[in-house]
Amino acid sequence: MAGDGPLLLLESLLVDVTSSEREGKNALLRALPSIEQLLRRPSLESRLSGVPRARAVAALRLAVQRVRGRLLRGEARPFEDADVDEALRTLATPNLRPVLNATGVVLHTNLGRAPLAPEALARVAEVARGYSNLEYDLEEGERGSRYAPVIELLTRLTGAEDALVVNNCAGAALLVLAALGAGREAVVSRGELVEIGGGFRVPDVMRQSGARLVEVGTTNRTRRADYETAITPETGVLMKVHRSNFALVGFTEEVEVKELAELGRARGVPVIVDLGSGALVPLTGEGLTGEPTVPATVAAGADVVAFSGDKLLGGPQAGIIVGRTALLSRIKSHPLNRALRIDKMTVAALEATLELYRDGRPEAVPTYRFLTSPPEALRARAERLHALLAREGVQARVAPLSGQVGGGAMPLARLPSFACVLTVGEPAAFLERLRGAEVPVIGRLSDGEVLLDVRCLLEEELGQVADAVREAITQGRQPC
Repeated sequence: MAGDGPLLLLESLLVDVTSSEREGKNALLRALPSIEQLLRRPSLESRLSGVPRARAVAALRLAVQRVRGRLLRGEARPFEDADVDEALRTLATPNLRPVLNATGVVLHTNLGRAPLAPEALARVAEVARGYSNLEYDLEEGERGSRYAPVIELLTRLTGAEDALVVNNCAGAALLVLAALGAGREAVVSRGELVEIGGGFRVPDVMRQSGARLVEVGTTNRTRRADYETAITPETGVLMKVHRSNFALVGFTEEVEVKELAELGRARGVPVIVDLGSGALVPLTGEGLTGEPTVPATVAAGADVVAFSGDKLLGGPQAGIIVGRTALLSRIKSHPLNRALRIDKMTVAALEATLELYRDGRPEAVPTYRFLTSPPEALRARAERLHALLAREGVQARVAPLSGQVGGGAMPLARLPSFACVLTVGEPAAFLERLRGAEVPVIGRLSDGEVLLDVRCLLEEELGQVADAVREAITQGRQPC
C-alpha cells in the first residue's frame, strides 16, 4: 500500500495537467471574437476595405470556424488577423478551376476529360455572353431545334441518316432503350455487361429504361446463334456494348457489328451499339491500339450508335446518338429527351469541334494531338521542362515512362512518354504542395519519386510547372 503513494501523486499531477489544458482550451474558445467585433476591429480595416460586406462576413465566419476547429483538435493557438487573410484567399479561389495535368493520362475523368480546342472555347464564349438562336430558326422566324447546328455535321461525319445529342453517353443509352425497348426484351452478351465510371453498371442503366435484360453467351464467348436463339416476339432490340474500358484476352469470341446487323435485319429487330469512346477518325501512333470508329460502325449496319463527346472525339461532355431516321424520330419524341437535353454552351463547343473534323484538322483537337504525339517530341518537351527546373535550381532528370489514354478508352494502350523525375523527401507531401499551387499541378508518385509527365502539358504551361515545383520545394524547407 505504501508504494501506491507516488502512483497516486502522478495520477493527481496528470489530472491537474489535463484539467489545466482543458481550462486553457475553454478560455481560448470563450475568447473567440464575434463577427461584429471583428467587423469593428481596427487592425482588420485595411484587409476588409473594398471587400463586399457579404463576402467579408462569410470570410470572418470561416476564419472563426477554422480556429474553433483547431482548438477543439488540441492546437492551442488563439485567433489572429492572419486567419482572416487565409479565409479571404479561400473565398476568392473558385472551387472549380484549371489545373495542369502532369499525370500522362490524356482523358483523365477526375480532371475533366477532354480539353477543348481554342476554336471551341471561343465559340462557347461568344454564345454564352449574350442571346443566341438556340431554339430559333432565323430563316423561318419561328421555334427551331437546338440540335440543328450539329445534326448536319454529325450525319456527314458518321454517314448516319439522323442525329441527336444529350448530356452524356449513359444518358444516350438510357434514352435509346427507353424509346425502343421499354416493356420489351433487350438482348446483350454477358461479356459486354460492363461497369462504367462511378460504380454505375450497364445492366442497371438498361433496367432503368424499362427494357427487360436478356443475357446471352458466356463471359468470354458469344456467338450469333446465341442472339438468334434469344430472339422472341417480345424482343425489342439487339444491343452491343463496346468494351472500351477493359479487354478480354485469350479464349474469346464475339459477334461483330456487321453480322449482328444482318441478323437484326433478317428478324426485324433494330441493332443498337453503345460505342462509348467515340472516335470519329482512326487514331494511329506509337502505343495506341485499334479502336472502332463511329463511321465504320454505322457502315457495318448498326441501326443506332451512341457515343461520348468528351472522350476520343475530344469535345464537350455529351452523349451523341446517330442512326436511322425512323428510329431517331422515336427517340427524339420520347419525354426523357427533354430531361437529358444539352445546353447552349455544349452545342457551341460540339459544333466547333465537329467543324475541325469536317475541315480535315483533327490535329487541332487537343485530345487527338496529345494521343498521337510522337515520343521524340515528348522527349524534347521534357528536356525543355528540365532546363526550366534547372534554372530554378531544382534537381531533376528526364526519364521514359508509359502513359494511358484514360476515360475508359483503349485499355490495352501504353503510350510511350517522358517525364521529369524529382527525388524529394516525403513525396506525398510534395505532391500535396504542388496541388496547392496558384495553378495546381497534378503529378504522379512512383517508387517514391515524383513524376511530371509532359504529354498533356502545353509549351506555355511548362514555366508554370517549374514555378510550382520551385515554390513547393521552398515551402518544404520552411520550419513548421
